[in-house]
Amino acid sequence: MRRLALTLAWCASAAWAAHAQEATEGPRSVALAGILGDKALLVIDGRAPKAVAVGSSYQQVQVISVKDGQAQVRIAGAAHSLRMGESPVSVADAALPVSTTGRIVLAADATGHFMTAGMINGKATRFLVDTGATTVSMSASEARKLGIDFSKGRPVRMGTANGVSQGWMLKLSSVRISDVELRNVDAVVTSSDMPFVLLGNSFLNAFEMKRAGPQMTLDRIK
Repeated sequence: MRRLALTLAWCASAAWAAHAQEATEGPRSVALAGILGDKALLVIDGRAPKAVAVGSSYQQVQVISVKDGQAQVRIAGAAHSLRMGESPVSVADAALPVSTTGRIVLAADATGHFMTAGMINGKATRFLVDTGATTVSMSASEARKLGIDFSKGRPVRMGTANGVSQGWMLKLSSVRISDVELRNVDAVVTSSDMPFVLLGNSFLNAFEMKRAGPQMTLDRIK
């Protein structure tokens, strides 16, 4: 009887430890399956959908807002935009940034690229670090999603792999990654399709950048 009691106690302890570890590590993927009033129907790590109300959290995913077929959420503290019908946001493949005061730490994905969640003018987006880009760059469709009226920017002609395209130079009120924010950042919007917002040197030049293997550290220059 004593051995059985010890076995049951060990199993309960192991189950609690596994749950605690899962809660600490956070989700690996999050998708938006639907919207129910002010609730986002979230699919976390492929499990059954869970309705989460605006302002509430579930497994380190906090729902910030729900509108027009999309949900703004925070996953382990970082902002993400989820849209119905799109592929899940993969936290495993694009590690969330870690930040202390003035420092951002990024982890490379499986392809060696540095991608991160962030915000432009207070709205969630996805960045791809590109040291070869002069400015922060995005497509016209992404600019519209972010509420940026690029038509008021300065028209420019841009050379691309597919030829010359129309672009617009402008300034972004703010670019934020984790708790680090820059204001009045130079950017360009292009009519060409781009899968991600390029985090170019108009943001990166404000940091001392170091890379050690799969980790990149950005230290704010004072």
